[in-house]
Amino acid sequence: MSESSSSSYGKPSAEGESPARPPRRTRYRGKNPRRFEEKYKEHQPERYAETVAKVRASGKTPAGQHVPIMLSEIMEVLSPQPGERAVDCTLGYGGHAEALLRAVQPKGCLLGLDQDSIEIVKTEARLRTLGFPEKTLRIERTNFAALTRVLNDVGWKTGADVILADLGLSSMQIDNPARGFTFKQNGPLDMRMNPQRPVSARELLQKLSAEKLAVLLEENADEPKARLLAQALAGQDFTGTFALAAAIKKVLPGRTKEEEVESTVRRVFQALRIAVNDEFSALDTFLRNLPASLRHGGRVATLTFHSGEDRRVKRSFEEAARNGLYSSISTEVQRPSSAELRDNPRAAPAKLRWAVKS
Repeated sequence: MSESSSSSYGKPSAEGESPARPPRRTRYRGKNPRRFEEKYKEHQPERYAETVAKVRASGKTPAGQHVPIMLSEIMEVLSPQPGERAVDCTLGYGGHAEALLRAVQPKGCLLGLDQDSIEIVKTEARLRTLGFPEKTLRIERTNFAALTRVLNDVGWKTGADVILADLGLSSMQIDNPARGFTFKQNGPLDMRMNPQRPVSARELLQKLSAEKLAVLLEENADEPKARLLAQALAGQDFTGTFALAAAIKKVLPGRTKEEEVESTVRRVFQALRIAVNDEFSALDTFLRNLPASLRHGGRVATLTFHSGEDRRVKRSFEEAARNGLYSSISTEVQRPSSAELRDNPRAAPAKLRWAVKS
């Protein structure tokens, strides 16, 4: 049974009445909380550091948090120096951003971008508590496709010295069922990184024809059963993530192995998420404008998490190098170490690539 204490009370009671009782916490079955919203200790790391440490030690990501992936490798290839301008194009929880902000002190500056209006406020507040001068941190709520415009707006017309783009979905988004990215818990079929985008995953599925959905599944997730799945899913109204996951599983032959069933569900969710957020278009724009966003000798690093992203980054870096825009690029991807994979299994798909401007 869960603890039922609370630090906030209701309105003061009238004279002579009994004091108002604090609201009880949501109770959960068993010894440990399972649902995202029940893990109140993990949501308050400043108060329950021991609990958070135990979760991390078990190889899990605490609820409402995100563990930065390949942090030491990224810092090595980017080599941020004191006084330099650094950009974190996908701020997220701020793990990479904090390391970059520390490295460019004194007199350096970090520009953080993120399109998630929910998480960006929390992350900026955390970074502000680090005690660095206010002018050394600039936060802008926007997609990284707008990097060139933002650099001009903040006065960095010659570009930045260091740029990082971690293209993975943050754990805060994955784990929170209210955001609709996960099929592990039920929630609205949303998947919008920017909640203000006009079309959710639910609405997108209702609008798509079977032919267009099949193309989407093939292009965004390399789904081998794209046409079979599209026939069953296109034009349907799935109110929640569980309903969509169940419909996907129903399409698959009964002899399909459990691991492949889950992989298929994951690919469908990935394909829809990419389409809802127009991720490939944003990435293509970012990569096209990237050389002009770097100062001479500037370094860029990207973390990708599926083949569609990695192909685009690799092709862009190679083409820019042939045209003399980059003096050197990574010839092979770097992957997380075995130690990191033990501590953070979510790092498994990550691929790191880098480039240096001529």
